[in-house]
Amino acid sequence: MDEIFNLLDGLNKVDLQRWAGGKIYDRGEEYVGKVTGLSHTADGALAAWVTGTEKYAAFVYLEEDGDHTFFCTCPYDWGPCKHVVAIILAASDRAARKKAVPRLDEKGDLYRILFADREDDRACPEDDDADSEGADREKNPGKAQIEKALSGKSKRELVALLVDLAGRFQEVERWIIETDQLAKGEIGKLVRALRREIREITEETAWYDHWCDDGNIPDYSHLRNRFKALLKAGHADALLDLGEELWTRGLQQVEESNDDGDTAAEIADCMKIVLSALPKTSLTSSEQLCWMIDRMLEDEFSLLESAEDFIAGGIYGASDWQAAALDLESRLNAASESKMERNRDSYRRGRVLRYLLEAYEHCGWQDRIIPVLEKEARVCLCYDKLVDKLLTGGEREKARQWCKKGFNETRREYPGIAAVLKDKLRTIAEAEKRYDLVTAYWVQDFLEDPHVGTYREMKKAADKIGEWPVIRAAVLGYLEKGKRPDRIEGIDRKQTWPLPSPEVIYDAMARRGHRRFPDYCVLIDIAIWEKRFDDVVTFYRAFRSTEQWGWETDKKVARAVAESHPEVALDIWRGIVDGLIRQVNPKSYEEAAGYLKLMRDVYERLNRVSEWGSLLESLSKEHKAKRRLQEILGRLSKL
Repeated sequence: MDEIFNLLDGLNKVDLQRWAGGKIYDRGEEYVGKVTGLSHTADGALAAWVTGTEKYAAFVYLEEDGDHTFFCTCPYDWGPCKHVVAIILAASDRAARKKAVPRLDEKGDLYRILFADREDDRACPEDDDADSEGADREKNPGKAQIEKALSGKSKRELVALLVDLAGRFQEVERWIIETDQLAKGEIGKLVRALRREIREITEETAWYDHWCDDGNIPDYSHLRNRFKALLKAGHADALLDLGEELWTRGLQQVEESNDDGDTAAEIADCMKIVLSALPKTSLTSSEQLCWMIDRMLEDEFSLLESAEDFIAGGIYGASDWQAAALDLESRLNAASESKMERNRDSYRRGRVLRYLLEAYEHCGWQDRIIPVLEKEARVCLCYDKLVDKLLTGGEREKARQWCKKGFNETRREYPGIAAVLKDKLRTIAEAEKRYDLVTAYWVQDFLEDPHVGTYREMKKAADKIGEWPVIRAAVLGYLEKGKRPDRIEGIDRKQTWPLPSPEVIYDAMARRGHRRFPDYCVLIDIAIWEKRFDDVVTFYRAFRSTEQWGWETDKKVARAVAESHPEVALDIWRGIVDGLIRQVNPKSYEEAAGYLKLMRDVYERLNRVSEWGSLLESLSKEHKAKRRLQEILGRLSKL
């Protein structure tokens, strides 16, 4: 068991996603709660029941290399299924909680289903080959049964059996013929048949309705298996041609599908095999790299996610990346000649730019990065990347000018990008130790969107220039009256406001939403942080006297002033308790009990525990018809 736990400790989400595939992994997460009877065998397998459409039995042997051996009684037979993933995740959770996994009962149904013929098929320990075969049979009980049934038959009997099976099952006939064609290297008919299958399967309508548990998910299992066979037999060029056809037709099918991405996952699995064949094709290495980049630029549905890892593997050299860079440059130049404007295919253009920058990095053409970013900044909105590169290169002043230019270009249509550029200006000012300007940016942020977190950062900056008392009074005054201290007009502005103007300023009309003043919520948060509990109570009472209300504020204030103003906290909690009880919901009663416990702590500290008992008694009489509440109150009375 310790060995299993060691393997579980070494697992991570990325490893399991690579092994099972992202889609299967996500489904497995949904089934963790449906794992029952989790146990382990003497030889290191995890076994369990997993309830899905039916109750399935499954086991998995965790391997150090990540190529885990598994078996499940569900019909999914082209890789790890969601049930096996669920078992691993359930076991991993138990390991994290230091909770043991029990030994599998060898007399139980789970053992019988998974390992029925295990003892009979085990080979003699003196025979190493037999040991290996026996271990394989242990992990694949269905295979062991078939081997046992066929081992005594003659060649003539086996041939007759296969002929009979081929006559009964078209898939068996097809498999025998295709396997023979591959063995003889006569793949022309097979390729034509697979091309026809691609056309037929991609023309199917892919859909699924969760409400009625019905739909049509195209079955790519045969195509995937034949792709693997072609790859294994060394027919990489033929496989690449088929992959190209699947890619073109599959993109359209996925675009028109409505099946939660199931068809996309099927095609992605097939394309993963095609990518494995790419280095073995007759294409040059630079042509291979360009082939992949071309497809990734078209990939709107993550059908080639595995290509990113493939490229990162380092199999392509500088000359390959140079060829890719030149190709990508020509794409951008062609787009410029067509006068591409912002918002028109800018997303696609941005993807071309992304791969071009990656190509520059790989082939050593770093000197081209900043010029192309400057050229594309307005269309691709890559101001932040440009600024980062300039700062890395020590060109701080140039970076500052691009921040200002980018901010002015994006502040209306793309406020998120503008905010990032403004933050970079603050970072530049901090590097230059211009703390008055740093403070001005924090003040600007706070006035645009008041928040206690920004208030804390503003204080840190203002303390460095010794102006916190003035700034604090000004921003608190803004929260109460709505008058911005950074927009004072007149000749005496410098005498009344100690900070310079930020280098970039939002338009007054660009501020989103309507803010009410006084802004009691933020005033309360700041007063709590500064431990001004008298002010907390004052602001809270003013807050509740308006039309504003909110339990979150109530809860926050009660916890903050429980020691300094216990009566205020008790009143707030009592109001929350009454509100929860009015919901007439067992879950709400349990939540109310939590606040009653908080009230008890306060009463106990004040030596007024008798009032706690009177409160419970009063609630019990008032709500005597609520049986579940009575049970909870009875439990509380025993504390």
